[in-house]
Amino acid sequence: MKKRFVMAGLGLALWAPPALGQGCAMCYSNAVAAGKDGQVAINRAVIVLLAPPLGFMSLGVGLAFRYGKKRDEEQGE
Repeated sequence: MKKRFVMAGLGLALWAPPALGQGCAMCYSNAVAAGKDGQVAINRAVIVLLAPPLGFMSLGVGLAFRYGKKRDEEQGE
């Protein structure tokens, strides 16, 4: 079982570096060239695009813990 975790961790570590290369020079130069208002708009857009996935994931994790707790209580009775 421990070997699986080590292999999964190694696979994740090898898979992650390509994600660090996503900051392309063209996107960076366009963001820098935008005025102060444009940079504020980009920051707000990132937050707006990030909020729904975080909300859904938080809801899913919360429901999973709630289900697990309810299941454990039923098994204990």
